[in-house]
Amino acid sequence: MYEQIASNKRKTFVLLIVSFLLLVAVGYVIGYLYGTPWVGLAIAVGIALLLQIGAYYSGDKIVLASARARAVTPEDEPRLHNIVEGLAIAAGVPKPAVYVVPEQSPNAFATGRDPEHSSVAVTQGLLDTMNRVELEGVLGHELSHVVDRDILYGTIVATVIGAVVLLSEFFLRSWWWGGFGGRRSDRGNGNGGVVELIVFAVGFALLILAPLLGQLIRLAVSRNREYLADAQGAMLTRYPPGLISALKKIQDAPHAMKSANNATAHLWFEQPSRVQGPQTGRMEKLFSTHPPIEERIRRLEEM
Repeated sequence: MYEQIASNKRKTFVLLIVSFLLLVAVGYVIGYLYGTPWVGLAIAVGIALLLQIGAYYSGDKIVLASARARAVTPEDEPRLHNIVEGLAIAAGVPKPAVYVVPEQSPNAFATGRDPEHSSVAVTQGLLDTMNRVELEGVLGHELSHVVDRDILYGTIVATVIGAVVLLSEFFLRSWWWGGFGGRRSDRGNGNGGVVELIVFAVGFALLILAPLLGQLIRLAVSRNREYLADAQGAMLTRYPPGLISALKKIQDAPHAMKSANNATAHLWFEQPSRVQGPQTGRMEKLFSTHPPIEERIRRLEEM
């Protein structure tokens, strides 16, 4: 269990570094093609920081509102509050605010920038279908996201990749409408024309592929953090079979959710927008925000 946790943390750190390097490369290439490489780099980093600040302070409120989550008191949901409080004590973090989402599909998510400003939300379907140990397994997983500040990781990656996409689209639109292309052709005349053309071709290819590469990095970070939260959640509850049983129930339940969207899919306990199973294609698994349930169950059973 500890080896898996350490491995997942190392992989996440590497992916974060790769996402920043992609942003640096895109900013530098755009600046270079415009003749001001360091200005392009500075603009790229500036855009990422602005997006990150906004998401850091307001992201949790936006997510809860988009999910139509409502706050519940201990009187409204005593079992839910009791489990959350017990897990928070075991994890050594303040008790998160507790919400319920009016959805029949069993699912849950955690949000907040740190353990002192965190919330957990579960769907009504999860409350209705899970027994206590299964609910503890799911909430232990979500509390692990809070402890590890996974929302902060997600915010960093999402904003960095968002900056990559914005910059790439800016360049491509500028080139397409001719403003950049004309300046490029002027610079291409002369002895360095061939070299300039090669550099332009390489940079252009990078800017076309950057949004796809960024999306794959973001999804890889999300899937890696899910494995880590499974392992730490099982360690927190000291009862992996509870989480395994919950995953099996969710696997057999409908996954279509009205309040889920692509922007928040990575926050949920399980992929809210599609059913995963043996019939799921490789491309669908590649672009999924979550690893296959079968693989999550297999790893938990090996602990």
